[in-house]
Amino acid sequence: MTNDADHMALADYLAQGGKLTSPENVPPRYRGEVLRLMASFVDSQLAGSAGFAGAINWAPGIKARIAASRITLEKADHAERVLDLMQAFGTDKALYEQAHDWAARGPRDAAPEARRRGGDMRLSVFHAPLTGWTDAVVMNVLMGQATLEVLEDLARCSYQPLAEVLRDILPRERRHMELGLEGLERIGATAEARASVAYWLPRVADTFGPAQSDRFDRLQAMGLRRTDNETLRRAWRTTAEATLAPLGLI
Repeated sequence: MTNDADHMALADYLAQGGKLTSPENVPPRYRGEVLRLMASFVDSQLAGSAGFAGAINWAPGIKARIAASRITLEKADHAERVLDLMQAFGTDKALYEQAHDWAARGPRDAAPEARRRGGDMRLSVFHAPLTGWTDAVVMNVLMGQATLEVLEDLARCSYQPLAEVLRDILPRERRHMELGLEGLERIGATAEARASVAYWLPRVADTFGPAQSDRFDRLQAMGLRRTDNETLRRAWRTTAEATLAPLGLI
């Protein structure tokens, strides 16, 4: 069988819902795309954990402090689980963990931007700083809802080890969002909360990427993505509005 025939056979296999199970049986282009997906997840989880760590000392009580500590810990654990998968592709785990200052943030008033910064693959929203407990809670709810939309799609991806890890992670990410929502309900419709919602809504919306994306088409053909960016964004916006409206926050 020729290389072209091999490529066509694999493309058909993936298009029909086939799964790949190890680095040894993935072709180069697929390898590059799945590593990029995993790096974005790992970097975002590490940055999310590092950024939220400061919120522990902003927490207004013991229960809130425990919730913030749990979110900080579990996001770091999620990053390590996927980084272990990257290690199987040859990634140096120890070097990777130290590659960036995960707690670093840019100016609060910086305009949202989709592009990556150097080798740092975190989503752009994780370059924006948190300003206090209310801000951390709002961001956690809105980004938590976005994360669930994306992970529910990726948990069906064609790279089976990644899909399995993400299915394990999903319930904990859902609980992180629920903990944030409990905190937001206690905060209520304050001016600070409304300002925070107005700040984070467009920044979280940008994390889904452009409505038209050649890269999505490639990932869909490889079975790594199923749902396009705009569909995910619309689903998130509907959920976010349904969450915020009863609280008087939009």
